[in-house]
Parts: sequence; C-alpha cells; structure tokens
Amino acid sequence: MISTVVLPVAGLGTRFLPATKSVPKELLPVVDKPLVQYAVEEAFRAGIRHVVLVSSPVKQALERHLQPADPGLVAELEAKNKQDLLAALRSATPEGLTLSVVYQQQALGLGHAVLCAREVLAATPEGEKQTFAVMLPDDFIDAPQGEAGCLADMVALHGRTGAWSLAVEEVPREQTDKYGVVSLTQNAADDPARMVAMVEKPKPADAPSNLAVVGRYVLPGDIFAALAEVKPGAGGEIQLTDGIAALLASHDIRAHRFTGVRYDCGSKLGHMKANMALALRDPQLAGSLKSWLNGSGLL
Repeated sequence: MISTVVLPVAGLGTRFLPATKSVPKELLPVVDKPLVQYAVEEAFRAGIRHVVLVSSPVKQALERHLQPADPGLVAELEAKNKQDLLAALRSATPEGLTLSVVYQQQALGLGHAVLCAREVLAATPEGEKQTFAVMLPDDFIDAPQGEAGCLADMVALHGRTGAWSLAVEEVPREQTDKYGVVSLTQNAADDPARMVAMVEKPKPADAPSNLAVVGRYVLPGDIFAALAEVKPGAGGEIQLTDGIAALLASHDIRAHRFTGVRYDCGSKLGHMKANMALALRDPQLAGSLKSWLNGSGLL
C-alpha cells in the first residue's frame, strides 16, 4: 500500500494578492473548507496516513491547520454543546494522520519541491524507494458522489497492476503550452494506456497530444535519483516532468483519466467555479443561493 503523500505548497499565490499577503493560498476556502483540507481528505480516503508538506517558512498557518485543534476552542465548543462545529473542527485532522513538514527555501520548481521530501521519506520504515503520491491542492478534483476520488483510483491501479500513474485530462489544443503533455502507447493491452513521452508546456503545434497532466501523481522512489540528475531550466527551475520523462523507458507509468470535475483553484475563475458548484450542491445553501441568483438580475 502507498502510505505517504507529498503536498508541494511553498508557492506564494501571487495571483490571489492581496488575500495571500497573509493567508496561504491553500487555506482559501471552497465554501467552508480550505483547499489543503480537501487534498488531505482525498489522500486519506486513498488509504494514505502520512502527509509531507513541502512548505515555506512564511506559511506556517498551513501546518497549524493540519494539527490538532486548540484545546481552548475545543473546550468552549464542548461547553456550549456545539457538536456540529466540533465535528467540523476535528475533521481538519483525520484520526491517524501523521504530518511532516520540510521547507523549500527557494522556489526552484515542482521537481525541486518533490526532491525536498527525499530525506523525510528516507527516514520512514519503507525508505526513499517506496512508491508515494504527490498532490497539488490547487487542482481541486471534485469526485462524483459516493466515489473515493482520483487518488484512490490511482492507488488501486498501482495495487492491481504495479504501474505508477499520472492524472490526465483533455484540454483544448491551444492551451497545451500551460501543461505537461503526454504521448501514449497504442498497445490495446495497456489499460489505462502507458506513457511513452512527456513534454513540458509544448506549443500547440508541437504538442504530442492534448492530454495534459493535472495535479495527481503516483510515483516510484526512483524519481528522487532522476530529479537529482535533472539540469535546471529557465529560472533555475527543476521540472518534475523532466524527472518523470527520464523514467519512462524503464518504468510502467500510466495515464489515468479520472472521473469528476477538475477546478483550477490556482486561478480566480477556477476558484469561483468550485465555490459555486459546491455551494449549489450544499443542502443548506443551494435553495437560497438559487433563489438569489434567479432574482438578483446578476445573470
């Protein structure tokens, strides 16, 4: 089983300034729950119990959110018999969750962020060679009702086949220069399809497909050695896609087409869409929100 997930959360969230001047982007809520909590809950449903935050020293509020609640606040809610609020408060830290924090002192790319977790994984009983997951909380994947979610499906794929995987979705061809884009084998026996090449942010004319990698990865521990060999690109960044590309010839890495809807909550529009979609599904909000939208004249 896969026991560890790495959450690269050191970015400064400049697209959300001024809100992110003091609040980490990953603590911005979708309805009433922060993005980082949605990610941890998805990982927990996949059977993962160890979360490694690759964070920044200025974003310590993130680790505080994932630690047990303040005893004073708990006592106050208990004294007032606010059981619903107690349950919501405690849900931020699922029982059995272990949290490790490592700081990425410089923003040197997603590959560098993952590489920062190497020593933490090496210190676990399974060691750095273990298979582990990576999740980007910005990529909020809203699973269909009753399903465990994208990462749980990827963990199940590894358990069933031994293959590693990356979550992918089709994007408009003109947007391939915003993503890592994959090329797949045509072998019908590979289900899901095996990746044979990966290109970071190709121009639309050069893209091998319109299948873009989004923020869920199940990776072999060998990725650390591959990333250590990656030559920094523009801005001195180490790209995770380059490390993965170096493993494709020797490792079975599949493209997982997830079910559900992905919202790019690293953008204002994607964040607003996620809030609206979940609010319209919330039994306490949906009716009043729909009535207000219909009568407001805003639409």
